[in-house]
Amino acid sequence: MADAASITSSKSTAPPVVSCQKVTRQYTRGSDSVFSRQSQPTVTALDSVSVDIHPGEFVGIAGPSGSGKSTLLHLLAGLDTPTTGQITLSGTDTTGLSEQRRAQLRLDHVGIVFQHFYLLPSISARANVALPLVEHGVGKRTRRKQATALLEQVGLADRIGHKPGELSGGEQQRVAIARALVTDPDVVIADEPTGELDTATGEQIIAVLSESADDRAVIVASHDEQVLEQTDRVIRLRDGQVVHDG
Repeated sequence: MADAASITSSKSTAPPVVSCQKVTRQYTRGSDSVFSRQSQPTVTALDSVSVDIHPGEFVGIAGPSGSGKSTLLHLLAGLDTPTTGQITLSGTDTTGLSEQRRAQLRLDHVGIVFQHFYLLPSISARANVALPLVEHGVGKRTRRKQATALLEQVGLADRIGHKPGELSGGEQQRVAIARALVTDPDVVIADEPTGELDTATGEQIIAVLSESADDRAVIVASHDEQVLEQTDRVIRLRDGQVVHDG
């Protein structure tokens, strides 16, 4: 976990890697589609939320089910767009960007760690980690070298050639973290990364994420207060609004 002095220094010298200004996200009931301006809103997932997250911060997102945590993560990652308000990711305003442009922005600047891993079962841990580098046009030898180095970094030097089905849940999650880090992103976003793991394994996963919050931002959504205690800062949501940030 970054110390307070380094976080303060980072804030004073670098702009936010992710900035969310007066963001509201509304949905039609029973649908993932955004409201048309002529429609009567029925579900407001986020209501005028503003947060800035800087390089070097390890940030927790907390709140009960339905509070807007997943919606906020999706918006910060560029997986979704707000109904109103502005989101800036790595200096780029995502408002009005096409899905193709947002996908490229994610590939270039965001690493995402999903709760259910989403590893390809037919290929090795190293090949799974290297996949984002294929999209970047990185050569095979370099891909293998970078993926190997990251798997060693997360403690899986002896599991490089194993397929996901041959790994424990905690090992699969570490592969997913290595994959999120392989492009050296500006921000890593993890949704309930310890939700399906035992306590000891979960602590190892949070330690890996904390260590990666050096010159990048790491954002973790969790229900687990023990996980949140390990972060530098917690943003708490309730009914789509920020009720605590600190």
